[in-house]
Amino acid sequence: MPNPQRERDSRSTPPSGPMAIEQSVLLADFARTCKAAARAVSLYPGTHPAIGTSLSRLVASTARLARAGSVKLAVQRELLTIDGRSPLRPDASIGELATLLHERLIGRLTIQPQADAEDWRALLLLLARTPDDLRAEGGIGKAWTLTGRAHFEIDEIDYAEVLRERGGGDGADWDRIIEYCLRGESGALDHKAVASLLDALSDPARFAKRFEQLHEASGPDTTKVAARVAALFRLMRAAIEAAGPHGQEEVDRAIGTIAAACASLTPDTMLGILERRTGTNQEDASLVSTVVERMTDGTIATFMARAVAAERGASERLAHALQSLAPEQEHKGRIVELAKLEATQGELGADPGFEQLWQNVTNMVMSYSMASYSDESYVSADYAKELSSTKQQAIEVERIADDPPERVYAWTATVSEPALDQLDLELLLDLLRIEDQLAQWEPIASIAVTEIERRALIGDSNGARALIEMLARETRGDGRATLGAVSAKLLDRLAGGPLARHVALHFRTISDAEVDQFTEICQLVGPNLVRSLADALTREESGIAIRRLGSLLLSFGAAGRRSVEQLKNSPNPAVRRTAIALLRRAGGQEALLELASMLGDTDTEVQRESIHAIVAIGNANAFSILHRLLLEADTPRETALREVLNMRDEKAVPLFSYVLTRGEPQGKLVAIHLSIVEALGTMKPRPESIRALQQVLLRGKWWAPFRTSTQRQAAAASLRRLGTPEALAVLEAAITSGGRAVKRIARAQVAAFPRREKSRT
Repeated sequence: MPNPQRERDSRSTPPSGPMAIEQSVLLADFARTCKAAARAVSLYPGTHPAIGTSLSRLVASTARLARAGSVKLAVQRELLTIDGRSPLRPDASIGELATLLHERLIGRLTIQPQADAEDWRALLLLLARTPDDLRAEGGIGKAWTLTGRAHFEIDEIDYAEVLRERGGGDGADWDRIIEYCLRGESGALDHKAVASLLDALSDPARFAKRFEQLHEASGPDTTKVAARVAALFRLMRAAIEAAGPHGQEEVDRAIGTIAAACASLTPDTMLGILERRTGTNQEDASLVSTVVERMTDGTIATFMARAVAAERGASERLAHALQSLAPEQEHKGRIVELAKLEATQGELGADPGFEQLWQNVTNMVMSYSMASYSDESYVSADYAKELSSTKQQAIEVERIADDPPERVYAWTATVSEPALDQLDLELLLDLLRIEDQLAQWEPIASIAVTEIERRALIGDSNGARALIEMLARETRGDGRATLGAVSAKLLDRLAGGPLARHVALHFRTISDAEVDQFTEICQLVGPNLVRSLADALTREESGIAIRRLGSLLLSFGAAGRRSVEQLKNSPNPAVRRTAIALLRRAGGQEALLELASMLGDTDTEVQRESIHAIVAIGNANAFSILHRLLLEADTPRETALREVLNMRDEKAVPLFSYVLTRGEPQGKLVAIHLSIVEALGTMKPRPESIRALQQVLLRGKWWAPFRTSTQRQAAAASLRRLGTPEALAVLEAAITSGGRAVKRIARAQVAAFPRREKSRT
């Protein structure tokens, strides 16, 4: 039953602080596993192996999370907390699971360690239903009770309170707050906006989202950092002022929330805030100092990990910000280690070059010092003097401003992001082309691999292809012998990295012309990419992407066909059908055996395409396999058998003819043979079909007169329907040399020939 008081208590009590890092990791893993299992349960039938696998993983994840006893998950709109503590850092999976539970009015979910796969399946089936359906049947609490399962306790949210909450216009209030901060409006916020501020202050993750919302609203332009920083200061001051009337304890809590939310800032914005610590505005300086003092090592580490993941490395701005936040080397070292631990849990940690990337980040950050940083080792004294004058020159140019707009536009276009990106590409290509020494060429080529993966991810197929061509050229006969082995190793690294996943992602949406470009990229990488492509295909759900990936695998020839074993075991029927296409292209006895094993697939479409593939191969071995598996089995496979009998095109004629000539049928096969005889009479005549019908017409057993007569009459009728001179010749020969019964049947069908010819004319 709904428990409004408990729900109000769980919602009004803000998290008391972040979880321990281990518990945060376990909760994130549980949320990801639970979402995956919920998806499997809602998509697949109950006996599908994907469900069992997903539920097993979920039970194991639950056991790790609840190893100390029952876990009570307090559910908010985008957050799960345990014992009043929120995750150490925001996690999309936790937010998605919280939303799923909250929409079904679950305010608290208590999970016991004994929860097994059946318990979870029962709960996930309820979560797969719409909120309206659950409410119509009395709510999810009642629905769970009716399942008769145990090991979960559900406290529902009071629906009336949810309606009041939705009517509060929280989104509109925050739009008003953001506008207030960006415009620098004077005066105080209204009481509804203040209430929204206080509500967000109860959760650092939610307040961090408001920081990000403010960042997006101010625009990504780096020239707007000052305006963005000013808006953030107004937001921080507004939040502290909203908490002021509730006492110093609430003010301290607000400052702690602001400090934790700073983990979501970009290095530019963080530097802009830190610079005010030494500015002339004492109020701002005091606020910055207070917030920085409340930043934990975990907050700073999250800030660093997010920045490195976003920039795929460490910038001078990040190093500068970390130096300001943790000036002591020992303290900075702890931050770097914590940030690395966090980064390994994200997408960046799965990158094959992560260790090298993080080592570069560590070297830069740890060696950076604002007092000692100098570019003397990189530039000459004359050039340094020239650089120092550029700022004044820029100011002078801005003052005069006598250049026409089109000239200014042409100048600025040369330093736009696309132009700089193209310059980066050309520089890298030039270095790969002109460098001959292996010791210098290898690190440049390693950077090129990372750049290829980045450009493939953002859809820059031309840039990615140009770089891959430079690497692939060194592996060919006309390449430089000293670089060939290293280049081959780097191409293998590309093959085992995320490139295949990036290609699969783009195959969902790009045009056919762009598909050809990505296909050329994959071909340049080589056959070693096949395994990664097959793995991406097994995980793919988009029909168009599956088709395109299948064609791409086929383009690798024998190497692509070797991926069949990986594809045929996929839980996705569309992927298994792609395996059939590869086998159909391959042909041969091995392919026939693989296709035969797929005739028993649970999906009728897979069965159907397996049959068509075997028929298309069309040799005696293919027909023998179909005959044995479909007709000679103790229990013929009805679905597949019906598909065979329904085939009325010319490709099925050799198969039907083969079956009829294997001997006289018995038992259930009598009706099957009769259907095949009748089918041949409706299909295009071929010599083998006429010979098969002749054999049926002439054979028979005296101890089975009715069966023999039925088969002979059907064969004669089919020969007459074919209506060719060859078919007529068979009937006339039967009249001359056949037994008495055969002569009678053949004579009746020959008599129908003239009438049929007349009707045609």
